[in-house]
Amino acid sequence: MNQFIALDIGGSKSRIALIENGRIAWRNDAETPRAYGPAAMLEQMLALHEPLRTLYAPIGVAITGQIVDGCVTAHNSAVLPGWRNYPLRRELSAALGRPVAVVNDARAAAWGEYLQGAGRGLSEFLFLTVSTGVGAGLVLNGRLHLAKNGFDAEIGEMSMLDGATLEDHASGTALGRYAAQLGYAGAKELCDAADAGDKRAEDIYMHGIREIARKLADLAVMLGIERVALGGSVGLRPGYLERLRREMQTFRPIQRYEIARAMLGADAGLHGAAALAAAQS
Repeated sequence: MNQFIALDIGGSKSRIALIENGRIAWRNDAETPRAYGPAAMLEQMLALHEPLRTLYAPIGVAITGQIVDGCVTAHNSAVLPGWRNYPLRRELSAALGRPVAVVNDARAAAWGEYLQGAGRGLSEFLFLTVSTGVGAGLVLNGRLHLAKNGFDAEIGEMSMLDGATLEDHASGTALGRYAAQLGYAGAKELCDAADAGDKRAEDIYMHGIREIARKLADLAVMLGIERVALGGSVGLRPGYLERLRREMQTFRPIQRYEIARAMLGADAGLHGAAALAAAQS
């Protein structure tokens, strides 16, 4: 039996799964203690792993941020404060007594979707996650693109005309900030209001979607992408995909491509991390 352990560490929630023969056999999750920095999050990873301590299986970790030689840097401190070249692979491997593969969470999700979800059978494929942050993963010529410097699909860090980043305009964190300015309780309430027909909320909601569509249109002609799979807590909201598809129709035909819902949902990163752990074991 092929067994792998996968951790998916997000800005809001951290999850662990035991994957057997490509299927999730067991899982657990907890709120991410991101405000307390890397040490506290490492302790949580070890606590999540405790029920599996007697199982010696390859481990893959998907986490937001720039990954270079197993070290993690989160350039958006609002998502993971305190992560600056933190040696996660070394620390986790030492604590567990086995090799650990560490990969950006969006890249892991892209690989999971390519192998088992919306990217199957394609050569050029993009996974886009809109959640606490905005991230992406690229498969080019059937291979996961992983740059040596860790900046291999950082769509959220792409610059905007106002000097901010795409993430500053289109992420769940950005929606929460806009919501507070307009008197909504939070990002969810703003999106709910937009779904209910509130024009002011819809305008703010669509602002981020339009900016994402512009970046996707550029990538279409740069990389020959055949399909985009959309994931993340915001991206998987009912109505988000339909809004993005309508916005993409405003671009020239050569700047468009198919946009689909991520088939593995929130589990894409777990499957991708497990597959990468398998490849390195």
